[in-house]
Amino acid sequence: MNSRQGIRLCKHVLAKLLHRNKLKPYVHLNETIIPYLEFSIELQSNKLIYQKEYTKRQQIIYLLIHHLHDREEWGYRKISQWLNQSGIKTHTGKNWFSSSVISVLTRKHERDVWIEQIRNQHFPSKISKFEVNYNILIN
Repeated sequence: MNSRQGIRLCKHVLAKLLHRNKLKPYVHLNETIIPYLEFSIELQSNKLIYQKEYTKRQQIIYLLIHHLHDREEWGYRKISQWLNQSGIKTHTGKNWFSSSVISVLTRKHERDVWIEQIRNQHFPSKISKFEVNYNILIN
């Protein structure tokens, strides 16, 4: 349920409660007693911080390294030497080392697992019990 559906539901429930219990604003001398519906909604999300997308260049380099390592069975040092000989720089514009090749593979995997298991986790909305309360307004 999104917030708009929740608001529509609340208005609908309030109207029914007021109609069923024949609750209307009551005026007495300088006081107006107004019934209102009170409740709380608890929402939870792991998507509160902006997550920068991989650039096309980062995706292509990752796929290239992944292919060379898994399909061609190259070692990290051989991949880093080939990338440097091919004139391909890291995303910071530096030369490749075996550690930077390992970092690309492990960080991409960690990021994918984090997105799948933590960031995209769904939390149900919690709505408290509805209560009819009254406000007294002094005119």
